[in-house]
Parts: sequence; structure tokens; C-alpha cells
Amino acid sequence: MNLSLIKTMIAAALITTAASCTDKLDLLPTNDVTADIVYSTPEGYKQALAKVYGAYALTGNTGPAGNKDIQGSIDEGNFTDFLRTYWYAQELSTDEAVLGWSDPGLPDFHNMNWSPTNPALTGLYYRSLFQITLANDFLRQATDAKISEHGITGSDADAIKAYRSEVRFLRAFQYWVLIDLYGTPAFVTENDVLGANLPQQIQRADLFTYIESELKAIETELLDPRTNEYGRADKAAAWALLARLYLNAEVYTGTAKYSEAITYSKKVIDAGYSLSSDYRHLFLADNHKNKNEFILTINYDGTRSQSYGGTSFITHAAVGGSMPAQSFGISGGWGGIRTTENLPKLFPDYSGTADKRAQFYQDGQNIEIKDISLFTDGFGVTKFRNVTQAGVAGSSLDFADIDFPLFRLPEMYLIYAEATLRGGAGGDKATAIAYINKMRERAYTNTSGNVSDINLDFILDERARELYWEGFRRTDLIRYKRFVENSYLWPWKGGSKNGQEVASYRTLFPIPSDDLTANPNLKQNTGYN
Repeated sequence: MNLSLIKTMIAAALITTAASCTDKLDLLPTNDVTADIVYSTPEGYKQALAKVYGAYALTGNTGPAGNKDIQGSIDEGNFTDFLRTYWYAQELSTDEAVLGWSDPGLPDFHNMNWSPTNPALTGLYYRSLFQITLANDFLRQATDAKISEHGITGSDADAIKAYRSEVRFLRAFQYWVLIDLYGTPAFVTENDVLGANLPQQIQRADLFTYIESELKAIETELLDPRTNEYGRADKAAAWALLARLYLNAEVYTGTAKYSEAITYSKKVIDAGYSLSSDYRHLFLADNHKNKNEFILTINYDGTRSQSYGGTSFITHAAVGGSMPAQSFGISGGWGGIRTTENLPKLFPDYSGTADKRAQFYQDGQNIEIKDISLFTDGFGVTKFRNVTQAGVAGSSLDFADIDFPLFRLPEMYLIYAEATLRGGAGGDKATAIAYINKMRERAYTNTSGNVSDINLDFILDERARELYWEGFRRTDLIRYKRFVENSYLWPWKGGSKNGQEVASYRTLFPIPSDDLTANPNLKQNTGYN
């Protein structure tokens, strides 16, 4: 980790309210506050917890920009927000999205020719390490000895111990992001003294073991499913991340763990969650009403948690051409992201399909992309809209109220089905089909879309139909060996109009050049030297 590029920040020293742990974020910065002051009271610990959560939604301490977390010349709004940079990496590199902007590094994603100096990949890497740094600091301050030192006892002490488990989960999630995208990142825990030594590099299989062990260690300590505040982690969040980790275990370690993926996805499925009645309500300004389906979310509030990333980016950047901005609850579109023809063609008769998940804008848009820089080449995607179920605009026309689901129930259905088809023990195909049909009955509002059989190709397509633009596609295509290979092509894959195979090493992104320069303990991923 290049500490010169990351503002070393004591977790709680920049927070005066803990409202991010509830329905919406409400972070206000302050200065000249030391860790000893902040962690001296139970309220201070919860404020510190708010910063750890809030770092997923904000880029700094003066929204929408200013006093940024990630220092240096990197653009705060474009390249330091977690969700925005993660979305770039997971979606723009696939068939689900193209972006017409020429900002440095962004065309590289669809061309699949990114380098170790790509600013979005650098920003995401440092954002992940920054959030891990916040988590590590909280954990150093939340030991039993530290809690006792501050004279905190009884139920207050118990609450802080519960916070500690949540922070370990958030750190594990961030390390999952790093293992999936970068493979072999710098590795630090609360046992490393901040700034004392340069971090060591961890190998991918070892990082898998660490994430797995952390999640299992806190599995019994977290609150029961659906009993924590909205937007905070509980047992189901840990189970969901374990299920996702195990589904991709063969990619990460060379050893499949589909039986474990079945076990943990089933734990979530049996934990009392249920599908919301209308798929189109899941990505609106008041989508916090879908608590029955959402397992864990990044919470946004257009008035109190403003940034140029998150769902504000996804909503604004997807509007252009003849798309009416007012119907999206925004003041104007940024005319950037669309989809290739591969995604709408996964829906039968996409122009008039009965599948309500197909949310595409076609007026004035060409399905064929002849020129990526033209917004009208490629269908628009209308999935994210900053309006309520009643059609009322969100609290701000410039910043979205839409919460982003990191985990929701349908992913668990799909993991169970795929792991079962891949031979995992404990799975049942008939049960898997029933789970798939639950999603499809919601999508079609009846049983007309139900299926009587499934295979792995169907599951990959169904994942796209259900989860598109939610940050899954790159990981899915890699697991199916269709990301870099010529077995599956999409328009402009690898910079070719009809798509082309690219080098196999691009299943991993490079470690940023700045980090390699600053830390001789690190080695570059294969192919990027």
C-alpha cells in the first residue's frame, strides 16, 4: 500500500454522526479530533463505525467533493468512489456496458487493453486499501483491553464487540474485491502497525483462506439475519459472501467448493428473506422498502451523502439522447453508458418482452454499436431511476437516493442452482428449478416464463437477466471461461468491432504502478511487466 497516496486517517476522527448505520447516510466532517477523544465514549465508537460504512458511499469528507480520502492528482469523483470504479471494472469490461467518454483509462475497459497506470483501476485499488485501513484502525481501538481502558462496560461494551464483527465483515468483503479483481494485493491487518513497515504481498490462495476464516470466525458473532439496522451486516451477509466466495473458489485457488456454495446459499435462502413483488421497484429512490429481498446495501441519500459516484453515477451516466431526464428524477443526463446488443438479446422479443426485467430505452437508439463514442449507438438501460414507486423525484435532482444492493436474495437462488449443476453435494435440481421459477414468476407476473429444466448456459444467461448492471458480469464470464476466450464475443470486445479473443492474463487486473514503485515487496501480476 502506497501510504503517500492514501490519506492516513483515524477511523472516527472525521465523523460527527452515526446516521449512516441507519436508513441513510448523514456524515459531517470535523477536524482536530484524536482517536483518544473519539473512542472515549460508546457514541464515539458508533461514529467510527459510521465512517467505516460511509467510506463505501462517499469519496471524502466534504460532499460531493473536497477533502478527499485518496490523495494525489487522481480525480475524486471519477476515480476514487468505490462503486463507480468497481462498476467500471466489472461492467465496462464485458458485454453489458459500453461508455462513450474519452477520460483517461476508460476506453481501455471495453478495449481490454488496460495497463498498470489506468486511473480507475488505481483508484479502486487504493479505495479498497483505504477502507481496509479504516477497518484495521477500528479493530485496533475495539479490543477488549481498549474498551476497558476507556471505562466502557455492560451493554455498551457488548455493542462495541458486535460492531467489531461487522467491521471484520466489511474488511473481508473488501479483500474479496481485491482477490477477485487483482488477485495478489498488499495485505495488512490490525496486527500491523500503520506505517511501520511496507505491507507484504499475499498470494491468491492464501487470501482466499484468510477471507474464509474471517467470515467463519464472525459467523456466530454477527446479529441474526434481518435483525440489524438497514444497511448493516448480519449473519446473512457473511453467509452470502461465503456463498459467493465458494462459487468462485476454483478460479481463486484451483480447487472447486461447490458443495460449500450450496450450503451457504441455502442458509441465506432459509433465513426469512423473500422476493419483492415488483422487480422494477428494486432500483428506485425509495428502494429501501425492499428490505425483505436486500441482504446488504450501500445506502445513499441525495441530500446528505452527495458524491459523483455510486448510484448517482449509474443513473446520470445512463441518460442521454432522447431519454427524458425528468422521468429518471434527475436534472440532466451525462450521456455515457449503454449496453451492447448481447444483453437485450438474452430476453425473448426484447422489444415487447413480457419479462419485466428487460428495461431498455430504444427510441432513437441503435442496437448496433458502430461508434462507441456515440450515445445513440447501443440501447439505453433504464433500470436505475431516481424516482419513487409513486413516480416522485428523489430528494435531489443532482444526487440519487437509490441504495445499491451488494447482496440480494436472487443471487443466492442462482448460486444454489449453478453449484448444484456443477456437481456440488447437497443440492437438488428440482429445488434449484423452483428457485429459478420464483424469480421468473416475479419477472413475468405469472407462470408463463417458468422453465422445466435448466443447464449451466441457462444459468449464466439468467444471471445476466436478473443481475445486469449490478457488478457481476466480469466475474461470471471468467468463471464460465468466456471473458478472454474466443468462445464468447461481443461488440468491440478487445477493441474489435465484432469482438476478439484477448490475452488470458487479463482475467486479473494489474497491481497499480504507483504501488509497485513505492513498495518493493510487491510483484506485478503476470503479463503486465
